[in-house]
Amino acid sequence: MTKTDKQFDHVINICKDIFEKKMRDYGTAWRILRTSSMTDQIFIKAQRIRSIETKGVSKVDEGVRSEFIGIVNYAAMALVQLELQPADQPEMDPDQALKMYLDNVYGSKSLMENKNHDYDEAWRKMRISSFTDLILMKLHRTKQIEDNQGKTIISEGIDANYMDIINYAIFALIKLEFPNDEDNK
Repeated sequence: MTKTDKQFDHVINICKDIFEKKMRDYGTAWRILRTSSMTDQIFIKAQRIRSIETKGVSKVDEGVRSEFIGIVNYAAMALVQLELQPADQPEMDPDQALKMYLDNVYGSKSLMENKNHDYDEAWRKMRISSFTDLILMKLHRTKQIEDNQGKTIISEGIDANYMDIINYAIFALIKLEFPNDEDNK
């Protein structure tokens, strides 16, 4: 297992732990959201990160780490929503929700591994702020596709954008979790 695999799994375990705890607190209330609402929720989190990065200060006692975790989790939930569609009655079996969450996160990991092979882990030399910007760009693309009722002429679909968002947020979290890793500089 490569260092990236181990670090990815470490970060996913953090995100999964939060997902499971929130599911115990709130159930699967998120199942009522349309994917466009999920996109907007991710946008709010990414915009807050950018604001903190730009201003250098946060007035709410949560830093960018928790927002990147939220981005991973909402993007994974959005992928579930794409598959199942929103539910008027949002109750879902927690085991099924967790399985679908993990399937989507690890599907994103598979995409990351393929891209990492081709790009030789170029992400390790990027700034966290660049991941924020890339997430915001992917969200604007996703909103455009949503406004076009999911139709694209040549571009990838909404699901691919959510998967990229998961990976960018995980890359940022790896850099935050392992700041002394020489490969991340």
